[in-house]
Amino acid sequence: MRVHVVGASGSGTTTLGRALAGRLGCPFLDTDDYFWLPNEPPFQHIRERGERQARLGAALRVQPHWVLSGSLCGWGDVFIPLFDLVVFLWVPSAIRLARLRARERARYGDAIAPGAPQHDRSEAFMAWAAGYDEGLDVPERCRRLHETWLAALPCPVLRIEGMASVEANLELISTSLG
Repeated sequence: MRVHVVGASGSGTTTLGRALAGRLGCPFLDTDDYFWLPNEPPFQHIRERGERQARLGAALRVQPHWVLSGSLCGWGDVFIPLFDLVVFLWVPSAIRLARLRARERARYGDAIAPGAPQHDRSEAFMAWAAGYDEGLDVPERCRRLHETWLAALPCPVLRIEGMASVEANLELISTSLG
């Protein structure tokens, strides 16, 4: 199987994707590893579109089965024909934002405190993430874009909405996979 897990930042796509890859015994890939250039602190510089497509394409071709998490709407549409199933995760905004705030604290510690070097960047990221459901200022990753993208996919789409456990979500996916 070749499964793509997509949703808003903080919805659990990476967590579910890793767990699914473990259950299926196949490689796990995350779009962030291809979208962003590696640096410290992370997530500061975007990799050029052609390079990220080439890198992700090479990684997807290496194995017959894989799980890919994250959003590639727009820049990765060339990979749509490879998907056997797309899983769309949605959780309430308050939950996502609490997860993201905790992740930011764990990742950057005091560097995101008011007046610290990463504070403004962290606050801008949180504001960006908060706009997902409304999609007013977030054209590259918002619910409206995801819904349009999902509706056009040629493969089955499994929608998982709410706060079920990873294990419960894995069972839903297993049922969909047959």
